[in-house]
Amino acid sequence: MDKLHAMRSFVTIVDCGTLTAAAEKLHTSLPSVVRTLAALEKHVGVRLLNRTTRRIALTEAGTRYLAKCRDILRAVDTAENELGDASAKPNGTVVVTAPVLFGQIYVAPLLTEYLKRYPTVKGNLLLLDRMVNLLEEGIDVSVRIGELSDSGLIVSTAGYVRHMVVASHAYLKRFGVPSHPNEIHTAACITRGGENAASWPFFRGKKPFRIAVNSVLECNLNAPAIDACVAGLGFGRFMSYQVVSQVAAKKLRVVLAEFEPAPKPVNIVYPSRELLPAKTRLLIDWLKQELPKSLN
Repeated sequence: MDKLHAMRSFVTIVDCGTLTAAAEKLHTSLPSVVRTLAALEKHVGVRLLNRTTRRIALTEAGTRYLAKCRDILRAVDTAENELGDASAKPNGTVVVTAPVLFGQIYVAPLLTEYLKRYPTVKGNLLLLDRMVNLLEEGIDVSVRIGELSDSGLIVSTAGYVRHMVVASHAYLKRFGVPSHPNEIHTAACITRGGENAASWPFFRGKKPFRIAVNSVLECNLNAPAIDACVAGLGFGRFMSYQVVSQVAAKKLRVVLAEFEPAPKPVNIVYPSRELLPAKTRLLIDWLKQELPKSLN
């Protein structure tokens, strides 16, 4: 007995509702379908369907077996599709989204390199700081920062980024290097807009606390806030990737690192593992390989 053929026949019978309809869909005879079902039931040792001339009904064992059959057949179809995609040239447009600055620094260069490798693929890069619905907005792959709710999406963590307090060396020379967050309460600070702009979160061990800050400049974008911080206006609080070049160039110095919240994960997110087209699967593999190198 061909087990996979028998499983497909069983699933088709259930989906069609009658043996006759299943025979038509499988392009075979009714006696052949009946024999296949009987052989499968004999093989597994239990009755899967209660049937009359007019209707069929799953037994309790049949209900459990049906779910397993669907999983097995889905896995087989996925494996065969991946083999077919491996030999096929990827083509079409792949849609990617990421946070604005993170996307500019990390994702855009990797997508560019990917498109150079596969000239038959076109890219659409959407840099957005808002959360997007991948299915509703037609997104193939998303790079997101932070913990994600259980949404049924496939998530692969590529690395981590920190929330850090920084200041220019000139400002630290005037104000002093703080050893505790309490010390920046009276300092000049550059903040991002929002309901929590007036205070910054810190941790002492695993215990969180907030410090009210004196905002001398509030910005709705990171770039001007970072520029003001580099210019010596005061302390700023940014994600590590947002100021990585300024810290490396010694234009900014990280302070109060021991009081930082836990790092946030950088996740590669996509809707499903199943039946991914080659253009999407290859891009996901590329991001999984290269993005961690950039973040470490």
